Amino acid sequence: MAFRGPGMWRWRDRRPQVLLWRWRRNPLRRRTDVVEAWVLLGAWACAVLTGVLAGWAAADSMERGLARERAEWHTVEGTLTEAAPAPSTELRSPSRTEHLWTKVTWPGPDGTPHSGQVRVAAGSAAGTHVDVWTDAEGRLVTEPTTPSQARLRSTLVGTLAGTTTAAIPFITGRLLRSRLERRRLDQWGADWAHFDPLWGRRQTG
Repeated sequence: MAFRGPGMWRWRDRRPQVLLWRWRRNPLRRRTDVVEAWVLLGAWACAVLTGVLAGWAAADSMERGLARERAEWHTVEGTLTEAAPAPSTELRSPSRTEHLWTKVTWPGPDGTPHSGQVRVAAGSAAGTHVDVWTDAEGRLVTEPTTPSQARLRSTLVGTLAGTTTAAIPFITGRLLRSRLERRRLDQWGADWAHFDPLWGRRQTG
């Protein structure tokens, strides 16, 4: 077990002061140091706030949209207008059912016939009745997501949207900090060029 001497505790006590030196009164602190501190604080605050809000809004919008699809989309009985091709002889697993695209017709909400293509079991004969998913206007759609799938998709979309949105103020703050840091270094260089000759004459005198 390593021994932690008193120096370790003194270093830990001083660490927060070093991290917050821009906020403390210091004769060496410049105005650019204070501006840089506020820029960093503002960038982090904006990144967190905008990221959370954007992520929540995107996830909520996605989940509402998927819930609306589950409520509006429904199955209707369709009829195959042509026979599906026979199963492929190259199918490796005999227990696996091959599904192929085949033309189908189904009635719309007002009874108007619609046509399209759905995936059905290979070898299905023409005239076979199948269930197809349609929206409120009778257009062919895919099967809606389940509630668990919707939550997962909404979480992923919200995370991506929040991260992308939060990156904008964060990167902007980093760029501003780099510009202020270059400006501070240039100012230090100018001050050093001004006082170095005076310091040199004082040492030689």
